[in-house]
Amino acid sequence: MTYRAPVDDILLSLNHGAGLLAAAKAGHLGDYDLDMTAAVIEEAGKFATDILDPLNQPGDRAGVKLTDKGVATAPGWKDAYKQWTEAGWNAVSGPEEYGGQGLPLAIHSVTNEIWSASNIAFDLCPLLTQSAIDALHAHGSEELKAIYLAKLISGEWPGTMQLTEPQAGTDVGALRTRAEKQADGSYRLFGTKIFITYGDHDMSDNIVHFILARLPGSPAGSKGITLFLAPKFMVNADGSLGARNDIHASGIEHKLGIHASPTCTMTMGDKGGAIAYVVGKENGGMAAMFTMMNQARLGVGLQGVGVADRAYQRALAYAQDRKQGKAVGSTNTGSDPIIAYPDVKRNLMLMRGMTAAARTICYATAVAIDMSHRATDEKVRARAAARGALLTPMAKAFSTDISNEVAAIGVQVHGGMGFMEETGAAQYVRDARILTIYEGTNGVQANDLLMRKLQMSGGEAVWDLLEELSVIVREVESSNDPAFGTTGAKLRDAVASVERTSKWLLEKIASAPRDALAGATPYLRLFSVTLGGCSLAKEALAARNDESMQGDTGRYATLARFFAENVTVQSGALERSVIDSADAVNGADAVLVA
Repeated sequence: MTYRAPVDDILLSLNHGAGLLAAAKAGHLGDYDLDMTAAVIEEAGKFATDILDPLNQPGDRAGVKLTDKGVATAPGWKDAYKQWTEAGWNAVSGPEEYGGQGLPLAIHSVTNEIWSASNIAFDLCPLLTQSAIDALHAHGSEELKAIYLAKLISGEWPGTMQLTEPQAGTDVGALRTRAEKQADGSYRLFGTKIFITYGDHDMSDNIVHFILARLPGSPAGSKGITLFLAPKFMVNADGSLGARNDIHASGIEHKLGIHASPTCTMTMGDKGGAIAYVVGKENGGMAAMFTMMNQARLGVGLQGVGVADRAYQRALAYAQDRKQGKAVGSTNTGSDPIIAYPDVKRNLMLMRGMTAAARTICYATAVAIDMSHRATDEKVRARAAARGALLTPMAKAFSTDISNEVAAIGVQVHGGMGFMEETGAAQYVRDARILTIYEGTNGVQANDLLMRKLQMSGGEAVWDLLEELSVIVREVESSNDPAFGTTGAKLRDAVASVERTSKWLLEKIASAPRDALAGATPYLRLFSVTLGGCSLAKEALAARNDESMQGDTGRYATLARFFAENVTVQSGALERSVIDSADAVNGADAVLVA
C-alpha cells in the first residue's frame, strides 16, 4: 500500500485549525502568498510517494554499514538525497539571502510530516540539518555564515547536532568533550559523542558538525559549555574541500527501529584534535543549543504525526480488504471486510482522530513561531512567541505519545498479520518508539510545560489560549448541528478541567513543587486532548462554512465528535490524576525497592 499525502486534511488543519489563513490575511506572515500552499503540499506528496516511500521498507531491511571509508547508507539513499536537494526541498524555509526559499516554518512543517510519513529514517537527515541552520543563522559569525550557511540550506552539506555523551544525556552540563584554543583563533576538540544521527554517511561530500564542548577553566555545569562548528572536511579559501578533519564515526548503533538512519559514535582527537570554530560566544552554548533544540522538538512532533498517519493509512487499507466472518445485520453472501465491525471502526477512528489532533497542535506551534518572527506589530510578535513556547512541549510530547499508540493500534487492526514484518505495520511500532525519547524525553517536556511555560507571566499564555478554546466551544454549541452530538458539552468540561488544574498547579509550584511535578505528565495530556478536541471542532465548523468543502462537512464533524466523546472526555479523570495522586507518586519509594 503506497503512501498518499492527505492533502485535504492537511490544508484544513493548517489553514483553519492552526490559523495560517487568518494570520496571513491579517498581514502577520509578511508577503507570503497563500496560493502557494496547496501546490507545495501536492508536490511534496508526489516526491514522497514516488521517491521516498519505495525506499522505506528496503532501507529498514538493509540498514547501514560501517566500512573503512565511513558509513554506507542503504541502496538508493544517496541518489534520493541528490534528487531531494536538487528539487529544493531542503531550502523551503531557509533565509532567502543565503539561497533559501523563505517560506514560513508552517509550510516546512507540513513537508516534514510528509517526509516522515513516507520515510522517517530519511527525514532525520534534513531535520537535523534544519537545526544546524537555525543555530548558525542565529548565533554564527558572518565569516562562518559565508562559508557554511548556503551549503546547509541547499542541503549540499547536511548538518549534525552532537550533544550526548555516555555520562551526559539530558544533563548536558555533565559533558566532558574538551576544547583547546589555538593561536590562530580556531579550537581543537577531543572527546566522544554517542547517539549522533547521521554522524557520518555517504550521501554528501561534506558534513557540518555542531558540537557542544567545554573549555579549560569554564564554569561547572551547563553554564560552562560552548557550541562549536567542525566540518568533516576542511574548506579551502576558494570554497573547495581540503583535508579530512579529525572527527570520524568509530561505531554505529544497532537499534530497535529507524534502521536506515545511521546513529553513530563520533570520536575526536585521534590525530591532534578536530579543528573547530565557536558558534556564538564561549560558554554561551546553552542559548545556541536551545535554538537547535526548540525547532527540533517541533520537528520530532511532526515525525510522530507522520508515522501515525502512515500507520493509519495502512491499517485502513487492510481493514477494507481483509474479510473475516459476518457482521451483525450483514446481507452479504460471503465474508465481510473487517471494517464492518464496530470495534475495528473504533480503532481506526482513534488512529485518525489522534493523528489529526496532533497534526493541528504541531501546525499551530509552527504558525505561532512564524508570527513571532514575521509580524510587524510588536505586541503580536510577543503574544505569538508566548503561544509558540507554550505549545512546543505539547507538540513534541503529545504527538510522539500518540504515534506510539496509533502504531500499536495499527498492528492490532492487522491482527496476526500485523506481527509479521511483511505487512509493514510492525515497522511503525519500532520506528515510533524513539520519538518519545530523543530531543528531550517526554517527561522533560511535561516538566517544561509545568515549571516554565505555565508560569510565564503568571499563566497569561495559558489563560489566553483557554479563552480562544472557550470561543470554539460556544460556536459548537450555538451551531445546533446534530452531527456534533455531545461535542460542545465534552469540550466545555475539558476546558474547565484545564483551567482548574492550571490554577491548582500554579499554587502548588509555589508551595509544594514536588506535588506539582508529580502531575506534570497527566497535565500535559489533559491540556493536549483538550486543545486537540477543540481544534478538530474548529476545523469541522470551518468545513461546514467553506463552500468548497460542503461534501466533507459530515466527515469532519463526525471525527470531531468521536474525538470529543472518546478522547477529550478523559479530561476529568486526568484532572483528578494531577490533583489527587501526588502523595502516591512521591511516596513510591516504599514500593520501588529491589
